[in-house]
Amino acid sequence: MPFRERVSGALIVAPMTKGSNLPYRRLCVELGARVLVSEMVVARRLKQKRRSEFALLRKAPDEPCFGVQLAGNKPEEMAWAAALAEARGADFVDVNLGCPIDHFTRMGLGAALGRQPGRVRKIVEAMRAAVTVPVTVKIRLGWKADQLNYMELARAAVEGGASGVFVHGRTREARYRYPANWEAIAEIAAALPVPVIGNGDLLFPHEVRDRLAASGCAAVMTARGALIKPWLFRELATGYWDITGEERLALYRRYTTLALEHWGGDEHGRARARDFLRWHAGFWCRYVPRRADGSWPSMQQREVNERPRSALEALLERADEPALDYLTDELLNGGDLAAPPPVPAASPDARDARDIRDGRVEDAVVAG
Repeated sequence: MPFRERVSGALIVAPMTKGSNLPYRRLCVELGARVLVSEMVVARRLKQKRRSEFALLRKAPDEPCFGVQLAGNKPEEMAWAAALAEARGADFVDVNLGCPIDHFTRMGLGAALGRQPGRVRKIVEAMRAAVTVPVTVKIRLGWKADQLNYMELARAAVEGGASGVFVHGRTREARYRYPANWEAIAEIAAALPVPVIGNGDLLFPHEVRDRLAASGCAAVMTARGALIKPWLFRELATGYWDITGEERLALYRRYTTLALEHWGGDEHGRARARDFLRWHAGFWCRYVPRRADGSWPSMQQREVNERPRSALEALLERADEPALDYLTDELLNGGDLAAPPPVPAASPDARDARDIRDGRVEDAVVAG
């Protein structure tokens, strides 16, 4: 099936370091996701035969369409890695041109590679010659606001043979500090002969539908939206879900089951599952429902639900470390969450500290 048909109208799970792990992708599939992308896979680490990197290529049996995102800057190495990903079951392979993390950009990967359209063209050409599945690229708008090169970069990828272009509507410098630029995304969609998939700030079903209709994109992609509320995929079919605390908890318990199935129930597996559970809990607590006046919270402004409907909802919305640790351990051990820790006294700089921490976490998420 052509790439355009496979992705048409879809809300795609973005490639997210740690976030788009196999158990979480399975949860999203159960909730309605039909196109999903792996965590970022570094081609050089595959060459080095690192088991942890090979694990990222694994496709779940129930994934309808699974893409593997590769990071690298050498055409022959990326071609070899693409062929390996295809052999392991990838339905398409994607080139990471967006990772903003210093560790990778210093090596010329991710957003740094996005500054070299000519090299990107050669990489896509080499990958396209090595595989039969579609090759795509995921780009940002540029390195920073005065260095926008998104159109040159997108066209170079298409000239190299890319079957689609994913566009995160921010620069590398912007990280998550500013709203995504959907006007630029629409400009790219109008200019390219291949499907364009827009990415940025999608949290509620009406936002997905509105962006899809207004941008001219073939599909759209979500990162933080899927982490904060994985039931977003169900909402696209059934409408906004005024989900209760008990319903949320059931989804979190389901993820715990999938995580233990994946990593195992022994001491090592439980430690791995706990690490991921605790990380996810830091996003789950950010969910805020539709406001009482019918308006909608924004992805870019952190809000607090001032009127939780139950003690469980109040617990699930807590972002303090004791509450997140408690939720994680209760999920892992099958507890009933009946004795949460007291709310710690707020220090004057608590919000600043949390925002700094959250900024670092979000930088890691956009590694894809």
